[in-house]
Amino acid sequence: MMKIAHFPWQDPTGRFSTFKLVVFVALFAPAAWVAWRWSVNDLGARPLMEMLHQAGLWAIRFLLLSLLISPARTILRMPRLMQLRRMVGMAAFFYALLHVSLFLVDQKFVLGKILHEVAFNFYITIGFTGFLALLVLAATSSNAAIRALGRLRWQKLHYAVYGIGLLAAIHFLLQSKLDITEAALMAGFFIWLMLFRALRARDLPLRNTLVLLALACTAAALTALAEAGWYAAKTGVMVERVLYANLDIRFGLRPAVWVLCVAVSIALAGLLRGEGKTPIRAPEGTRPRRSA
Repeated sequence: MMKIAHFPWQDPTGRFSTFKLVVFVALFAPAAWVAWRWSVNDLGARPLMEMLHQAGLWAIRFLLLSLLISPARTILRMPRLMQLRRMVGMAAFFYALLHVSLFLVDQKFVLGKILHEVAFNFYITIGFTGFLALLVLAATSSNAAIRALGRLRWQKLHYAVYGIGLLAAIHFLLQSKLDITEAALMAGFFIWLMLFRALRARDLPLRNTLVLLALACTAAALTALAEAGWYAAKTGVMVERVLYANLDIRFGLRPAVWVLCVAVSIALAGLLRGEGKTPIRAPEGTRPRRSA
């Protein structure tokens, strides 16, 4: 009888996987690092707010990383990566839960104050809505939930992760005040992920390097426009000035440039990975099953 994986460090057959164990440990490294910094008083004048910020930052990073796994599987021809998607998604939920818990601590668990913040502070409303949706996905992430819901209904439910990603990006942007560099970077990666899925829905050749390079340029351009539009709306800075700043590297690379570099790197990695390999064709009359 085939064993079933019960622990994150087991593969689908139940065997111990060094690969999955390393990833599992890495997922909790940021929390351990922040905890160590707290223990040595290295989190600044407001350690609670810094921990809250770091938890939220890693929540959206791991959420986007979970969305990257399916494209990476396709581009890099590595089906094994799909074994990590649930684990990474649960890590995103863990950091989101930690983020919300620290928010409750900051509000001193005063129910009236918490409800007021959630109801009347728009970015908190958006963030809390995204967290509740993520809670539903985390609660239905098990094999038992898939069997209970049926794979088709389960898959439709988990498409909500795209909306959660959008809410997380907006929440991050709204709470970033004037400096939205990190938030714009996360938004740019989300744009690339959604464009990839849009192209996949149109059955475009997503292992084609030229298609991926065009996708990289489009995502970078949209990131630059989004950042420029945000600054124009919030501060009155001319759109042209922000766009021009993307070409000036004296003060560091702008989010759009980072998105371009990462997306181009993925395209080139796919090219190198695919060299000398013959693509596997599906039998005639069948279509490969897509995953979120």
